[in-house]
Amino acid sequence: MISPDLSAAEFHKSSFSGGGNGSCVEVAINLPGLVAVRDSKDRPGPVLSFAPAVWRSFLDDIRAGNI
Repeated sequence: MISPDLSAAEFHKSSFSGGGNGSCVEVAINLPGLVAVRDSKDRPGPVLSFAPAVWRSFLDDIRAGNI
């Protein structure tokens, strides 16, 4: 498996993360054909990547209360 090039990723903290050092995620949506997600407490650590349609479906399911 080839790792995506994340050098241009512009990560933003979730608006639901609050101001403390709790459980937070950061999401980068500026990469073509890719949504990248990482743990804000482990920025150099692993990054999950999703196709934009899969990410939208995930968010839709959350908003609908299915997750």
